[in-house]
Parts: sequence; C-alpha cells; structure tokens
Amino acid sequence: MFDDIFHTIKSASEGLYKEKGSKFLAFAFPVQSLDEVKQHLDRLRKDYFDARHHCYAYILGPNKDTWRANDDGEPSGTGGRPIHGQLLSADLTDTLIVVVRYFGGILLGASGLANAYKAAARDAIEHAVIIEKTIDIRYRLHFEYAAMNDVMRIIKDFGLTPRDQDFNLDCRLDVNVRQSESVRFYDAVANLRTVRIEVL
Repeated sequence: MFDDIFHTIKSASEGLYKEKGSKFLAFAFPVQSLDEVKQHLDRLRKDYFDARHHCYAYILGPNKDTWRANDDGEPSGTGGRPIHGQLLSADLTDTLIVVVRYFGGILLGASGLANAYKAAARDAIEHAVIIEKTIDIRYRLHFEYAAMNDVMRIIKDFGLTPRDQDFNLDCRLDVNVRQSESVRFYDAVANLRTVRIEVL
C-alpha cells in the first residue's frame, strides 16, 4: 500500500563528531542526480582543501538503486560504508552525506574510524528535516477546448495540480499522479473519448 512513498531530507544539514583530536565534519544534502553529487563534492573539496579525507556516500532514486560509498583513502570500509549504513538506517534516498576529516595526530584504528564516520553521519541526519515524498507518474493530456470541463473535473476529483499547460486551439496539460492512483486516473481519462493521454 505504501510502496510509492520514499524519504529524503528537505534541505542541507550538518553534523560533527570529535575523537582524540580528530574532527569529523558531516554535510548532508538533498540530491537528485550524479551531477549534483559531483558539484557538492567539488565545492567541499575546495572549501576544506586542507582536510585529510572527504569520505562520502549517496543513494539516489525512489527504489534506492543508484548508490556509492567512498573511503577517500581511509582503510577499506571504514569511511564510506558506515556513512552509507546511516542512510539505510534512516531509510533515506536522494541524499548525499560527505564527512570531512581533520586528523588529530592519534590513530583511531579501523573500528574507531568506522564509529567516528558513522556518528558524524548520524549527527547530520539528526539535524536534518526528513520529508516524505511520493513516486509520481507524469502524464500529458491532449484535448480540444470542448473537453476542458471534463478534463478539469477529473483533475479536481483526484486533487491534482496541472503542471505545464497550453490552452490554445488544441489544449495540452501535464499532471503528476501518485503511482498508486495512476491506473485509476489513466482509466478515468481514457473514458473521455476526445482526450489523448501519454506517459512522459
């Protein structure tokens, strides 16, 4: 019933963890593409150029099928994986977390490192506002002006907001429909003989 819902963060947030002189600065960002991930990473590497490591993890897509965890030179599995684990624990997607480490002179060991990256990432998540989003399907409706009232009635019945519309000689409008409602919506529109519907 709820398989068309996912969680992400509303806006950027920060976290901090300190251990034996080392500082772990965590930055969480809402992201929707690999380009956005790269932009945030490039900016943080520039802003914190003097830091020893910039470990990160991200998850993209409602089905969480695009993800990566990167240790950035830390021992394998001690940086990116604990950050990724926190994203999974919080059930987040479309989210990037970067943890910038300033070395304090005392080695923490593999388990100490993993714990520090995990704690910093968790702190950033705890400072974030987590929001729920729905998986939507975008439809484009094509119709003649005479069908306008019928089309708008269906849109109103489903509680939808037209996105991109053009009401010249031939009318066109786009609408996002929640996945769980999409078949019902498609059938309702398909019953209007004069309306052509396409999935974008």
